[in-house]
Amino acid sequence: MTVNLLNFNQAALAEYFQGIGEKPFRAKQMMRWMHHFGVSDFGEMTDIAKALREKLAKEAVVAPPSVHLEQISEDGTRKWLIDVGAGNGVETVFIPEDDRGTLCVSSQVGCALDCTFCSTGRQGFNRNLSVSEIIGQLWVANKALGRDPKGDRIISNVVMMGMGEPLANFDNVVAAMNIMLDDSAYGLSRRRVTLSTSGMVPAMDRLREECPVALAVSLHAPNDALRDEIVPINRKYPIAQLMAACQRYLEKAPRDFVTFEYVMLDGVNDTAEHARQLLNIVQDVPCKFNLIPFNPFPNSGYDTSKPDNIRRFRDILMQAGYVVTTRKTRGEDIDAACGQLAGKVQDKTKRSLRRIKVEAVA
Repeated sequence: MTVNLLNFNQAALAEYFQGIGEKPFRAKQMMRWMHHFGVSDFGEMTDIAKALREKLAKEAVVAPPSVHLEQISEDGTRKWLIDVGAGNGVETVFIPEDDRGTLCVSSQVGCALDCTFCSTGRQGFNRNLSVSEIIGQLWVANKALGRDPKGDRIISNVVMMGMGEPLANFDNVVAAMNIMLDDSAYGLSRRRVTLSTSGMVPAMDRLREECPVALAVSLHAPNDALRDEIVPINRKYPIAQLMAACQRYLEKAPRDFVTFEYVMLDGVNDTAEHARQLLNIVQDVPCKFNLIPFNPFPNSGYDTSKPDNIRRFRDILMQAGYVVTTRKTRGEDIDAACGQLAGKVQDKTKRSLRRIKVEAVA
């Protein structure tokens, strides 16, 4: 059976080489060829013995996922629809900025958490992505973007904020992030890799021990009653448990704060009273806020908060001493903005079908 070497981090690759009678140091060589140089043809790996290259060609491959569609926004944002087989596709987005280039990576085909304002959640859920399908998104984007005039990679930051809840695919996501951090591969610092979660508390504790990277939390509501409604995982891990987990995470995090993401939904969570409630629940967690104007999609049932309400909400948080950013909408013309990623999901949960029936009745 042919083995895809993109599924292995360096430790797993060393085991593989030992298993075929080779020295473990081959793993470091292979990591550099695959990820640092972006080479998939064993024949081009010139510092590896010819006999081993021929052996690998018979029993292994370096097979990144294929690109089904690429779109480029007027603002320079690029989106790839990555083919992951069986009629499924996930989306990867590159956001260029003056001082950095950020790649938003997907971790699942669809999402099982069903946050009510998220286009991905509306598509239902099919499966977790493999390590090669996750790291393959970075591989494909690096290949497409090339390097800047200094020879540096264009992608300086990775955020696990694409389709899916990354902590629900813990082992594969952590293996892929270890490749991102590996100096023989992409060499990103832990501060430049951010994982965003809706609040899977036990997995947050596990991440703190196994691969602490920068943490973002999709909060979106300032009290349990509202969060139960729009972020259903809150019914299992309510806000008090989530805040305690954030405090524990910061003990080993590469940054000394958590970023709370808060989508601004008109008339739902954007009043001055909501802002004051938000200040109350985060008072023991060093944090910053990222306010995200809602990005509409068909039949969402929500509207974007009015600009004056967003400013008022922001000012209340800032006056309390917090750093607050309001996310600029990027790639809206190609449906690449936050909350708009949909991909192609063969829904195994039948959630999308149930929703269509409910909307038809309404």
